[in-house]
Amino acid sequence: MAGLKETFDKVIKPKLMKSRGYKNKMEVPCLVKIVINRGVSEARDNAKAIDVSAVELAVITGQKPLVTYSKKAISAFHLKGNVPIGLKVTLRGERMYDFANKLINLSLPKIRDFRGVSPKAFDGRGNYTMGIKEQLIFPEVDYNKVDAVRGMDITFVTSARSDAEAKELLEAFGLPFRTGA
Repeated sequence: MAGLKETFDKVIKPKLMKSRGYKNKMEVPCLVKIVINRGVSEARDNAKAIDVSAVELAVITGQKPLVTYSKKAISAFHLKGNVPIGLKVTLRGERMYDFANKLINLSLPKIRDFRGVSPKAFDGRGNYTMGIKEQLIFPEVDYNKVDAVRGMDITFVTSARSDAEAKELLEAFGLPFRTGA
């Protein structure tokens, strides 16, 4: 089976050049990186929650996550300053393409009543962010070792100059966008 990178170079790039009328192959938008963020709010009470979540995210992405800390204390959220509150993984290169392939072809179809991802989640600069409600859709996650159901935000950062270009690129990769209202 050919990898997603090879498919992009041999199939998707020529298709986008023809449909968009690009004269140079360097004009074609591409996937720059995928950023996975996970907020772990229970970490302020339970210090082990961040470690368990980090191991889980490392298994899903194949890369060790970076722990993010609160910048300042916010009493309304019972939050102290400089406390671990989340995790972040930035995937580039081969790992990025492997994760995108796994997400699109294995994980998203496992979601119950899945009708596609929202076409309205573009940021105006060609980047797309989607939320996943539970980590159990990934094949690497062992159901018996999950202590709590946690979601994550997945951002596809592209070199596209507009949302329309980015949507066409992500559709070519196979990301299933919801149709209709």
